[in-house]
Amino acid sequence: MKKKTYSQGTGRRKTAVAQVRIMPGSGEILINGMPYDQRFVRFEHRQAIIKPFMVTETMGKFDVSVKVDGGGVSGQAGAISMGISRALLKEDEKFKAALRGDGLLTRDSRAKERKKPGLKRARKAPQYTKR
Repeated sequence: MKKKTYSQGTGRRKTAVAQVRIMPGSGEILINGMPYDQRFVRFEHRQAIIKPFMVTETMGKFDVSVKVDGGGVSGQAGAISMGISRALLKEDEKFKAALRGDGLLTRDSRAKERKKPGLKRARKAPQYTKR
């Protein structure tokens, strides 16, 4: 039986879910089969994705394969970042202090609030008319 050569982590943010696999390699990051710089155009999203590698000083040492679904671009970038952080933690336990210190292992539970009956959105009420 062949030994698995990758570490896996799951990240969630808003309604996005990312399944991340990292394996030793040259630093290639593929998201749903595309290079991450083609999929995420904004600089902030790219920075969020590579932040776990910057914090742990492992940039270019791991190849990353990601399957991400749901949510928007910002939610997906946050989910990928968390998934990479969890996978790095499985790879080597000594990264925990650095990742925890930058808040990369904490799940950001903020999500859109549901719409309530009688309101236009979650909290916006219809305009009051006196007459």
